[in-house]
Amino acid sequence: MILVNRLWFVCRTNKYPMKVLSAGKGERVILDNSKIYSVLLCKQCVQNFSKSVSVQSSKHLPFSRVFSGYVRHVLQCIRRPKSTNANSAPLKSSGNKSEKLEASKISKQEFKRLLGLAKPERWKLAGAIVLLLVSSTVTMAIPFALGKVIDIIYTEDSKQMKSNLNALCATLLGVFILGGLCNFGRVYLMNLSGQRITRALRERVFGSVMKQEVAYFDQNRTGELINRLSTDTSVVSQCVTMNISDGLRSTIMVCAGVSMMFYMSPELALVGLAIVPPVAGMAIVYGRFVRNITKRVQDSLAEATQVAEERIGNIRTVKAFSQEQREIQTYADRMQHVLELATKESLARGIFYGMTGLSGNAIILSVLYYGGVMVSDANITVGNLSSFLLYAAYIGVSLGGLSSFYSELNRGLGASTRLWDIIDRQPAIPCKGGLVLAEPPKGEVRFDQVRFSYPARPDCPILHDLQLTIPSGKVTAVVGASGSGKSTLAALLLRLYDPQHGSVTLDGVPVSSYDPVWLRSHIGSVSQEPVLFSGSIRDNIVYGAEHPENVSDNQVEWAAKEANAHTFITKEFPDGFNTIVGERGVMLSGGQKQRVAIARALIKNPRILLLDEATSALDAESEHLVQEALERIMKGRTVLTIAHRLSTIKNADQIAVLSGGRVVEIGTYEELMAECEGAFSKLVRHQTFQS
Repeated sequence: MILVNRLWFVCRTNKYPMKVLSAGKGERVILDNSKIYSVLLCKQCVQNFSKSVSVQSSKHLPFSRVFSGYVRHVLQCIRRPKSTNANSAPLKSSGNKSEKLEASKISKQEFKRLLGLAKPERWKLAGAIVLLLVSSTVTMAIPFALGKVIDIIYTEDSKQMKSNLNALCATLLGVFILGGLCNFGRVYLMNLSGQRITRALRERVFGSVMKQEVAYFDQNRTGELINRLSTDTSVVSQCVTMNISDGLRSTIMVCAGVSMMFYMSPELALVGLAIVPPVAGMAIVYGRFVRNITKRVQDSLAEATQVAEERIGNIRTVKAFSQEQREIQTYADRMQHVLELATKESLARGIFYGMTGLSGNAIILSVLYYGGVMVSDANITVGNLSSFLLYAAYIGVSLGGLSSFYSELNRGLGASTRLWDIIDRQPAIPCKGGLVLAEPPKGEVRFDQVRFSYPARPDCPILHDLQLTIPSGKVTAVVGASGSGKSTLAALLLRLYDPQHGSVTLDGVPVSSYDPVWLRSHIGSVSQEPVLFSGSIRDNIVYGAEHPENVSDNQVEWAAKEANAHTFITKEFPDGFNTIVGERGVMLSGGQKQRVAIARALIKNPRILLLDEATSALDAESEHLVQEALERIMKGRTVLTIAHRLSTIKNADQIAVLSGGRVVEIGTYEELMAECEGAFSKLVRHQTFQS
C-alpha cells in the first residue's frame, strides 16, 4: 500500500486500485557497524608503547621502569571492553578524548579549578566547616571521656565514683547535644550549597552548549550532551560539597586520633600505625584507576542516554517499522557495555575496601594484643587502653572515609574534565558581536565564489565556486536535484555555517561582519519540517520575536491571520492560542504546524524570507492554504525560496538552477523554458515539479 499526496504520482500507478490518504514522512535508522574498532585501539596502544620504549631506552632508564610502562600499556588495552554486538557503535565524545586514557596524577590546576566552583558559596561552606570542626571535636572527645568513665568506675571509693560519674555524664550530655546541632547545621549548609552549585554549573554548561555553532551539534550527539548536563554536573557538585565535607571530617578525625594515640602511648601508637603506609600506597594506585574508569563509565552512560533519547523521540518511526524489539536490544547492548565497565569498577572498589577493612582490623588486633601485655605490666591503665582502642577504631573508620573521599574526588575530576571541554569551548561562530545598523537592510544578497562542505563531512563538497545574486525585494526560486546544495544556501545566509572560500554578503557587507542577532532578526525562515516546542500556540508564535514578552495579542493575531492560521486556531481549538501543541507539535497536523511556523517567521516582520520547500510534505488542501499565505507574505520582501511547486516558480522574478554545487542556469521562467535542452527544461519534462 502506497500513501501519496502528489497527483502526478497517483497518475503513474494506475494498475492498482487506491484510496488517497494523508501523507507523512519517515526516518531511516542507520546503525554504525564498527567491528574492527577494538582491534584498531589495541594496535594504537602497541604503537604508543613502542614509541615509549624507544624513548626510555634512549635515556638508559632502568629495566624496571621500562617494564612497568609495558604493564601499564597492556592493562589499558585489556580494560577496553569488547563490543557486545555487531551493531554496537564505538563510544564517542567531544574530540574523541575518551579514547585516550591517561594514568596521570591529579593536576593541581584541575583540582584548584574544581574547588573554584564552590567560591560563590564560600561563606556558607565556611560556616559548615566551622560546624564540622566543632562536631568532629565532640566526636573525638568520646573515646577520651569513655576512658575516664572506666577509670572512675574502677575507683575504690564508690561515693566519690558516683559523684564524679554524674558530673562527667551531665557534661557529656550537653556536649553531645551541641555536637548534634552542629551536625544538623553542617549537613544543611552543605546540601544547600551543593544544590546551588549544581544549578550554577548546569546553567554554565547549558549556556555554553547554546552558544555553540550548528556544526558542533553535527558532531556531538544530543543524548551525550544531556548526560553531561544531568549526571556529570551532579557528580561534580557533590564532589566539592558533601565529599569535601566528609573528607575534611575524616582528615580531622585521623589527625586527632593519631595525636591522642601518641599522647596516651607512643609505643602502642607506632605498633598500630605500621600498617598505614602500604594502605596509602595502594590508595594512590587505586585512585588513578578509578579516575580513568570513571571517564569511561560516564562516556558509556552518555552513549546509552543518546540511544534512549533518539529512539523515544522518534517512537512513531520505530512503531511504523515494528522495530521495538530491535531498539530494546540495542539499548540492552549499550547497558551491557556500561555494566562491564561498572563491574571492573566494582571489582576494584571491592578489593580496595576489603584491603582497607582488613588493615583496620589488623590495627585493632595488634593494639589489643600489645595493649593487653602493657596492661599486665601496669604500663597503661584499662581506661586508657579502652580509649586507645576506640581511637584506633575511629581511625580505621576515618581511613575508610578518606579512601571514599579520594575515590569520589577522582570521580569528580573525571566528570569535570568533560564539563570543562564544553564550558571552555569557544564557538567558531559567536552568538553576538559585530555590526548593528540603525536601519533595516535593503535585502540584496550575494553569494560570491562560495565553496562549502559541512564540517562533519569535510571530504564531501556541497558548493563549488557558486555565484548568485538575489536582488532586493524580488523573489528568487532555487531549483535542483536533491543534494545539489539548495538548503545550504539558506544556512549560509543565516550564518549557521561559514563558507570555506568566498563570501556571502548582505547589502555588500559580508554576513560574518554583522551581529548574528541583528542579522537573524531581519530574516524569517520557514523550513520543510517545522519544529514546534511543547508549549502553547501563542508561545510558539512569539518565539520568533526578539523580545517575546513585549509582543501584544493583536500582533499575534495579525501574524496568525497572515499565515492563514487564525481560523483553525480560534474555531477548531477551544483554548484558542493557549492550546498546547505537544512535544514537537505532535497535536497539530502537518499543515497546521506549517502555518504556525509561518506566523512565527512573520511576527518579527522580517525584510528577508527563506522558504525551504515549505509545502512539499502537505496534502492538497493544506498546501493550498499554506501557499496562499506564502504568496501574501512574499510581497515587498526579498525572498529566497527553495521551490518544488510550478506555480511558485512561474511567479518568481528569477530562477536559479543548481547542479553539482554550481548555478548552471539563471533567468525567468520563460527564458529558461525557451532553452529546450537546458537543465531547467529537463527538470520540468521529468515532472520534478507539481502544478
